[in-house]
Amino acid sequence: MLTVIKRGLSFGLTSGVITTLGLLIGLAASTNSKSVVLSGIIMIAIADALSDAMGMHVSEEEGTHDANRQVWQATFSTFAGKFIAALTFTLPILLFDALIVGVICSIIWSVFLLAIFSWHLARMHKTNAFKVIGEHLLIASIVIMITYFLGTLLKA
Repeated sequence: MLTVIKRGLSFGLTSGVITTLGLLIGLAASTNSKSVVLSGIIMIAIADALSDAMGMHVSEEEGTHDANRQVWQATFSTFAGKFIAALTFTLPILLFDALIVGVICSIIWSVFLLAIFSWHLARMHKTNAFKVIGEHLLIASIVIMITYFLGTLLKA
């Protein structure tokens, strides 16, 4: 039971951070509008969290789980992890007048969340924490660069 919930939360948290960060960077680069960025974060917190929860639900149904309860636990924990992770990105955007400051704080926040989660994951699996953290932060950096580039390209 706890494993299914942890799997859902892990997936939701990681997906929530990476997806929301990508959307936030892309929208900020293409529109330079706080209201558009905030709207995008809220929309992705709802739509993508529901989508990922549904994906987890179907994935768990296809798995070897006999208990229907475990399928729903994975579904709800995925939704909760993704929804909460995504919504935390509204705070830096709301707290600062300058969008760029909110974006930079969001990047720092995502690095913090991914590093802490990656460290926890590495300890759990008894692997090299620096390797796991580095791998996950490299992926986040690639997302930042690609979405920034696409955002500036779309703005033109």
